[in-house]
Amino acid sequence: MNFWTILAAGFGSGYAPRAPGTFGSLVGLALGAALLDYGHLPLLLGIVVFAVVGLEAVRATGDAAHDPKWIVVDEIAGQMIPLLALSHVGWLGMLISFALFRLFDILKPGPVGWADARHDEYGVMGDDLIAGVMALVVVALLRLVLPL
Repeated sequence: MNFWTILAAGFGSGYAPRAPGTFGSLVGLALGAALLDYGHLPLLLGIVVFAVVGLEAVRATGDAAHDPKWIVVDEIAGQMIPLLALSHVGWLGMLISFALFRLFDILKPGPVGWADARHDEYGVMGDDLIAGVMALVVVALLRLVLPL
């Protein structure tokens, strides 16, 4: 197993026997929370690194056209995005961010589905990044009425 495969598999979370995308998202949530603890800039840099390096990892696997379930680096990057709307690490904000990201990732509404239909490395990464942005918008709106 090479570096790119380990990264694409979310440090092994992609090999979970059930719901590997959810386990990859949990890795993204944990990494995102750790980065958010240091501020929004480290979190943003982490998202950019995982998005760019993740794109190369997906390309290096040579299996982007099939978007195999074990590739979860896209979930890691996408899950970190809605955390940008939070002012701090807290259970309610983390739970809502996680739930919304998974909802958009699974249902694939609008632009998420469009990106997913590409069947290349940009589609593999793009659908989750778009789902993350959609979750970010909803979390930001929820912050207007909830103490997240």
